[in-house]
Amino acid sequence: MGLESNNPCEDSWDGCFGEMGYDSFSMDLQNLWIALGVMVLAFFSGMLGFGVALAAVPFLSLFWDDLVHQVQPMSIALGGMTALFAALGFGRSGYIEGRLGVQLALVAGLVSPIGVWLAQRTNPMLLWVFYFVSVSYLLYRMVHPRFGALGLRAVAPVKALLLVIPIAIYSTMLGVGVGFLLVPTLIALGMEPKRAAGTNALVVVAQSLTAFVYHMPSAQIDGGALAMTAFGGVIGSYWGARFTSKRLGETQVRWVFALMMGAMMLYRAILLFF
Repeated sequence: MGLESNNPCEDSWDGCFGEMGYDSFSMDLQNLWIALGVMVLAFFSGMLGFGVALAAVPFLSLFWDDLVHQVQPMSIALGGMTALFAALGFGRSGYIEGRLGVQLALVAGLVSPIGVWLAQRTNPMLLWVFYFVSVSYLLYRMVHPRFGALGLRAVAPVKALLLVIPIAIYSTMLGVGVGFLLVPTLIALGMEPKRAAGTNALVVVAQSLTAFVYHMPSAQIDGGALAMTAFGGVIGSYWGARFTSKRLGETQVRWVFALMMGAMMLYRAILLFF
């Protein structure tokens, strides 16, 4: 009577290079596609001065089902990393309101965990409704701007600090940066648009850091996917900022971004509700 071998390689190819190896390869390939997709989204977001988190939420949800524990931690981390590089660039150009920016960043960083707490206790379908409504309005305003001649003036710090509290909580609850609400708010308060974008980048870094830390105990994310996607997001944002206004006019860029986001949101909505 012969001895039975415990070596699975003698029985099948799958024993050595089977399901585990195939799953690993599929995961790496998926991470590569995600990184490339985020790079494209970050490129167009960078051209418009947006953080990538706003566009990343519906895109990442095509690969991961859990909005709160997978998609939002990833989008917030990506938004914070790309905002950090944007803040460095804006800072070197002198487009950050130093004192007010630090104050806004501290307040946003303190209250953003409340947004995470709310997201973890809100029906994901309701979060998607909030997201679709908010971004749809943003895209409409993007292609139909109605900026009045408000005039530049000194921003009232107390008013800005009070307004950033609900903005940071609501944005974090949606898993995105504060920029889509904070930038127009700062402009309405009298800040020059480029300075508003630069100050916002600093605020997003603080918001994303504390929100991500609060997400971590329950987050279900892959470190390799985060690293690859972050690299793609940073590269896309950098070249998007460098590419701005060199080949396409700002109006054309806004329309391209709006159409791309609209198509992605429509597809995501069909998968969710139909």
